[in-house]
Amino acid sequence: MRSIASAILAASLVLTPLAAPAQQAGKIYHIGHLASVDFDQPGQAELRHWPAFVQALRNLGWVEGRNFVFEHRRAASSDVRPAAEELVRLKVDLIVVSGGARAAAIQQVTRTIPIVTLAAGDLSHPGGNITGMQSYAPEIMGKRLQMLRELDSTLARVAVLRRFRWHAGILAVYQRATDDAAKSLGLRLRYVHFDRADELPAVFAEMRRERDAAMLIWDDPAISELAPQILDHASKNRLPTIVDAGRWATIGALIGYGPKPEDLYRQAATHVDRILKGAKPGDLPIGQPTTFELICNLKTARALGVTIPTSILALADQVLE
Repeated sequence: MRSIASAILAASLVLTPLAAPAQQAGKIYHIGHLASVDFDQPGQAELRHWPAFVQALRNLGWVEGRNFVFEHRRAASSDVRPAAEELVRLKVDLIVVSGGARAAAIQQVTRTIPIVTLAAGDLSHPGGNITGMQSYAPEIMGKRLQMLRELDSTLARVAVLRRFRWHAGILAVYQRATDDAAKSLGLRLRYVHFDRADELPAVFAEMRRERDAAMLIWDDPAISELAPQILDHASKNRLPTIVDAGRWATIGALIGYGPKPEDLYRQAATHVDRILKGAKPGDLPIGQPTTFELICNLKTARALGVTIPTSILALADQVLE
C-alpha cells in the first residue's frame, strides 16, 4: 500500500541530501505500521503527523522504495491483534505504532520484532522489544487542572474521560499524577470510561447527575477518532474541556495543551534508524517530550459562556478566534 506521505515527498527526492545508513548493502527493510484509519484517505487525524516521521527517516538516509518499504495495516481500535499477527507472518523487520496500549497489545503477539512507538502514554518501564517516544510529561499534568481552576475559581468536580477500560494499566502513572494535582487543588475527580460512540449520551447524562463542571481528556488514537462526537456532547452540555493534545482545540475543545506531536514523530525516526542499524530496543532509552504547545479556542469559550483569563492566553502558542 503506497503512503500519502511518500507521494507528497516524492518530488523532493533529489532535493534532500541523504545520509549513508549502515544497513546491509542492497537489503530492502520492511517496516510494519498499524493505524486505526485507512492510510490512503487524506485528512485522517491519526495520520496528521506521519509526514514528519517519513521526512525524518529521509533525513537519516531512509528512502521508501529504495532501502525500505512500509507495510501499512489497519487495526481495530479495540483489538490490534489480527493486524499485528499479519505483520508477524510477513516477517517485518520492525513495527511502528501510535499509542502505548497498542504497543503493549502488539507485544503480546511478538516479543522478538522491535516495536517503536511514535507517541505513547507512559513508557517508563516498557520492557523487552518496545522503545520509542512517550508523550507523558508529569510536570504538566497538574497544569491542565490548574487551567480549569483558573477558568472557574469555584470549580469542584472534574470528569476524566477515557475510552476502553484496558487503558487503565498503561496509564496508571497518568492517574497518579492527576490525582496528586487534584488533591493539591481541592478538586474531586471522577474517571469515566466508555467503549462505543452510542454510549456517549448516557456518559454525559451521568456527568450532569454527578455535577461534573469540567472535563479532562487524555488523548490517544482510540478516543481521538471520536473527537467530533465527544466535543459536540461537551458543547451541548456546556462542559469546558481541556485535552492533553493541542490539536483538539482546533476542532472545538476549549484548551489543548500537550507535547508537540510532530517533534515526537521526528524523534521516533531516530529509534527506527538505530534499530535497523543493529541496536536492540531494550538498549535504547525512552524518548521524552521536550517541546509543548498550548492552543485556546475563543469561539468555544463564547459558546460555553466562559472567559479564558489573560494568564492563560498570554502563554498560548495559538489563539483561535
